[in-house]
Amino acid sequence: MQLNSKALVSTLSLELHVEGGYFRRTFQADQQPWVETIGGPRYSMSSIYYLLTTDSSIGQFHLNRSDIMHYYHLGDAIQYSLISPDGTLKTVVMGSNVMAGEYLQLHVPGGIWKASRLMKGSAGFGLVSEAVSPGFDFADMEMGDRQKLSDEFPEHQALIEQLTRD
Repeated sequence: MQLNSKALVSTLSLELHVEGGYFRRTFQADQQPWVETIGGPRYSMSSIYYLLTTDSSIGQFHLNRSDIMHYYHLGDAIQYSLISPDGTLKTVVMGSNVMAGEYLQLHVPGGIWKASRLMKGSAGFGLVSEAVSPGFDFADMEMGDRQKLSDEFPEHQALIEQLTRD
């Protein structure tokens, strides 16, 4: 079977993610004690595959309470836009070209607004894994509201418009 986005979605049993792209939870630390958080008890860690494709090339701005460690696997590079609470914007590209400054691993602390987009390349997809601690729960994720984010970070309004839904 040829390696392409449709084959990956099928082989890895991925489904559409609310922020864009495709995902599947691959691990939760169910042999470890639960962690108490503001939102309630959580697994100490969880992990997912996350795939962006030419058909679903943007992971919309969203905020997670937990820390997330990203691991690049294969395909085209993925650009991450990260906005800190103070408005500082950081742009990072995850990919295999480490000599050009691309990252194989990326830590995004909880409380950072994050969006991702697939860079143009020959593969037509980009695959990463994410390890989340405390473990991911949709109750700990906030999707970015375009107007709210633009009001809070007017200096990044053009980027916010590109990486959020109406």
